[in-house]
Amino acid sequence: MSMSSIHNRETVGGRMQAFVQELQRTIRSAIEEMDGQAVFQEDAWVRSGGGGGLSAVLAEGAVFEKAGVNTSVVYGELPEQVLADLLGNVSGADTRSFFATGISLVFHPRNPHVPSVHANFRYFALGDDLAHPVNQWFGGGADLTPYYPVLKDIQHFHRTWKDVCDAHDAADYEAFKKRCDTYFYLPHRGEARGVGGIFFDGLREAPEGTFAFVQEAGKAFLHAYAPIVARRRHEPYGEREQAFQALRRARYVEFNLLYDRGTKFGIDTGGRTESILMSLPPVARWEYDWTPDPGTPEARLQWFLQPRDWLSLPSGSDAP
Repeated sequence: MSMSSIHNRETVGGRMQAFVQELQRTIRSAIEEMDGQAVFQEDAWVRSGGGGGLSAVLAEGAVFEKAGVNTSVVYGELPEQVLADLLGNVSGADTRSFFATGISLVFHPRNPHVPSVHANFRYFALGDDLAHPVNQWFGGGADLTPYYPVLKDIQHFHRTWKDVCDAHDAADYEAFKKRCDTYFYLPHRGEARGVGGIFFDGLREAPEGTFAFVQEAGKAFLHAYAPIVARRRHEPYGEREQAFQALRRARYVEFNLLYDRGTKFGIDTGGRTESILMSLPPVARWEYDWTPDPGTPEARLQWFLQPRDWLSLPSGSDAP
């Protein structure tokens, strides 16, 4: 892939690159203001095979123990096995030249009553010319991982994504929600990582319309998450809640290391390890054969860890 092609801001890929870099600046500024104490540390990196990125990590804040907002633009030649894993029987397997750009963010709050959150939005193209790629597609999504869930918060999160999806022909909330429920699932635990959201990949049709949807989704992230933080950040907690938070964070680690395709792709294509593993929480805990006592707030979480039609539940309803 030629350098002139890579830096052509008129292509979908070039415009996506510009969008995620601007979104990174917007989200970083909002999170620093929300936290009020810590600031992001910038870390620019270069990929040996072509391209690089900018990792931005905030640590030991007043609201967030760890927050990461990373962007990347990488290109070059894909290993044959990675190409096969990506495409299967989809057209484009006759070229190994690729271009990928995206934004990935993960926030792990200090207060156990504030959920962790993850989102990413990405673009991938095959071929030597970004103006005429052999194949191109978008992927991404957002999901919420509460420790002491509140239905009002979950419904706000899902309503935000449904409103975004409903405004675009390229998006389907019901399908994206189902895919999120399926993807962010730990089969060895028999439970979801959290309460879902939306997840999409391989969106190849109508690239301009899909790009418009991805832009609106990226811009909607703060609206989906910030009100939840504002409602829960001052709720009291103690050692019990912190210990439970650490146990649940361990499930987050298990998913990311065992099942997450983005983690595997980053490692397999020579991405920067520190940036790839930015998603992991600062503290996690494994305790042998731990189960919550019946009737406790900790036991109540299990009701939320099975896929549900959150928006159809009456607003006054809650877990049994």
